[in-house]
Amino acid sequence: MLITTTPTVEGRRIVEYHGLVSGEAILGANIFRDLFAAVRDIVGGRSGAYEKELKNARDIALEEMTAEARARGANAVIGVDLDYETVGREASMLMVTAAGTAVTLG
Repeated sequence: MLITTTPTVEGRRIVEYHGLVSGEAILGANIFRDLFAAVRDIVGGRSGAYEKELKNARDIALEEMTAEARARGANAVIGVDLDYETVGREASMLMVTAAGTAVTLG
């Protein structure tokens, strides 16, 4: 399945629109990883723990969005937007939302 942030696909024609599709992922950050991430942030290093969690959440959100598009008979999702937020008490959880328009390309 083709997934793109653009509203069209060069050289391909949209033959059918299947509507908005989305996927969400909310993951809790481990307290020990939070502690080490805070230390790394203080000394200016990268936080591998957070980067891994963000990538994992993004992958889950995109997989859910793609599954919904397939279930509607689409072969592509265009205009994809990814949003990242922290939620929960003291922003202890990471949320990623992926949304786009499911289409059939000819």
